[in-house]
Amino acid sequence: MVIKNDATDSAPFPSPNSLAKLNRYLSKRIDGFGSILSAEKFSDGQSNPTYLLTTDCSKYVLRRKPEGPVLPSAHAVDREFRVMSALASTPVPVPVMHILCEDKSIIGSVFFIMEYVQGTLHWDAQLTGVGDPKSRGLVYRQMNKVLADLHGVDISAVGLEGFGRPGGYCQRQYNRWSKQYRASETESIEAMELLMQWLPNHMPEDDGRVSLIHGDYRLDNIIFAENEPKIIAVLDWELSTLGHPFSDLAYQCMQLRMPADLALGNLSGLGGIDREAIGVPSEEEYVALYCKRRGLQEIPHWPFYLAFNFFRFAAILQGIMKRYQDGSASNDEALSYGKMARPTAELAVAYLRSENLLPEKSPLESVNQSKSSREKPTKSKSETVSG
Repeated sequence: MVIKNDATDSAPFPSPNSLAKLNRYLSKRIDGFGSILSAEKFSDGQSNPTYLLTTDCSKYVLRRKPEGPVLPSAHAVDREFRVMSALASTPVPVPVMHILCEDKSIIGSVFFIMEYVQGTLHWDAQLTGVGDPKSRGLVYRQMNKVLADLHGVDISAVGLEGFGRPGGYCQRQYNRWSKQYRASETESIEAMELLMQWLPNHMPEDDGRVSLIHGDYRLDNIIFAENEPKIIAVLDWELSTLGHPFSDLAYQCMQLRMPADLALGNLSGLGGIDREAIGVPSEEEYVALYCKRRGLQEIPHWPFYLAFNFFRFAAILQGIMKRYQDGSASNDEALSYGKMARPTAELAVAYLRSENLLPEKSPLESVNQSKSSREKPTKSKSETVSG
């Protein structure tokens, strides 16, 4: 599916009073801002609520932290503003940043204002709305180029030396997402328990590679030009940090391994699809192209990076489920997204088993199966009477 990036829903801005206060605040700080005519919430996205502000002079985008309780390190709109501001002078295309407001009295939370970029969003990994196989291949090759460009950004030159700790990325991320998964846990997911046993025991030694990484690099976070496969803006940088570039590459490849038949548009991948037939590079071709652009021979420990990103993504989805249950989700589809945490973790376990890196029956599963067999169901009174 191809859509213009102006799809909004009828969800109102928090209140007319806050909108009026916002108008006064911005008109004093952004030259030629004008008066706000409307504020419409973009219908996509599960994390930070994002609004299209239309004024009598132009259009802008407001991105804010969600209302209600959130995890301490999540929804970092201030980091998004900082990294996109820093990338303005690099080959990585981003919107123009206007202002970051940390005064919660304006609209009730931290927010920033950025340029509105008119273009095309591809929500479908198969690119069914793109005319021919050659054009589909060009879309993915453009994504590959921009990701390689991102990992080549001189961190010091753009002033992001302190944007994250330079070493131990995988260990830190494992610790972070394990902690956030536990904080968001609403049910026991056996596959997540297996991954939390396997990952720390197979983590590669730190090889010293450090790049600026996006953290959520996929089709629906990218705006393309309307009439050509050219990226004009990369969005949604809240998970960006200084980290290992191979993990960033593996995240995109992981997402493309998701089943193609998911009803949730931006979660569907290419699982079960003949990529060659539709013009999309295979995972091997995509990784090889990235290696060529970055001057690498190969990506060592690839299964670890893929499995880790399945785990990380499942933890993110579990966070959406928790926000849904807490009533602070930013989208009506939050429940459907949250329910994908379990199957996402199970995909990782299936992948590791296909690579003979995880036994078919783990000790944890054996214990759970034994426990289940010992737990005899107790008939209710009504069941006993009815026979």
